[in-house]
Amino acid sequence: MLNKMLACGKVYISESRNRAALESIEHAVKLFSEAAIVNTFVDVPYNRVGYTVVSRLTPKSLQDSCPLKDATFAMVKAALDSINFELHSGTHPRLGVVDHICFHPLAHTSLDQAAAIAKSLATDIGSKLKVPTFLYGAASESGRLLDSVRRELGYFKPNSGGIEWSGGSKLVSLPLKPDSGPIQASPGKGVILIGATHWVANYNVPVFSNDIAAVRRIAKQVSERGGGLPLVQAMGLVHHDGVTEVACNLLEPSKVGGDRVQIEVERLAKEEGLGVGKGYFTDLSPDKIIESYVKLCSS
Repeated sequence: MLNKMLACGKVYISESRNRAALESIEHAVKLFSEAAIVNTFVDVPYNRVGYTVVSRLTPKSLQDSCPLKDATFAMVKAALDSINFELHSGTHPRLGVVDHICFHPLAHTSLDQAAAIAKSLATDIGSKLKVPTFLYGAASESGRLLDSVRRELGYFKPNSGGIEWSGGSKLVSLPLKPDSGPIQASPGKGVILIGATHWVANYNVPVFSNDIAAVRRIAKQVSERGGGLPLVQAMGLVHHDGVTEVACNLLEPSKVGGDRVQIEVERLAKEEGLGVGKGYFTDLSPDKIIESYVKLCSS
């Protein structure tokens, strides 16, 4: 299996409490024998679920249809059919029912091949499901970054009490032209960002405080944008009673990993007089993803 072409898609759904909707999304993948969900990360306070779906690829499938794209499309359709974005609320930012999809190459697959899947999926979602889609990373002609698209779409601005995102999309008139789909967003569906990159890890560090301003200061100082660690993006988010998180994207985790982020958050939190818990990854490593997929295929 390790000499095969593999790829995975991380699919982030703005829902964690509607079990029937999640079961519908998970069932959609089971209709494609080559594809499998190898990791599910449910975060109830954020009201968000991250799925990691994996499939084998072939040169022929990349030219036409492929199980990974088809399974992901089925997940998106199931989510849009079962979740009303206008009823969603949580303390994690989001732009739509399906907030974000990122494809990563595994094993012998190239980034260009992962990008081709992302572009094809965006076209299908835009034309068939009528949801505005925006491309980033290797899937975008300009190579624009995920956080730059999010920033232009207002992703980082909470609309409820300064700490929560609530209700449907306010992006009826979009500030950016979608790469596919209508130029206006439905309040009940929102928009979808779809990209392709080399492996990105999500690492969150709990800070034992309700002081969101202090944790946001820590997140800013941790992030490359704020003059902190290179290849790290970070934001401060309320998680649950007494806990606020520094939520990080590690753009090249082999160079700057979770251990280094942990040390830096602990240092900065100490300066603020705050305690810190052990951070955690929200997904498996690429090697573990491949290992899990192999086991599922052989069972």
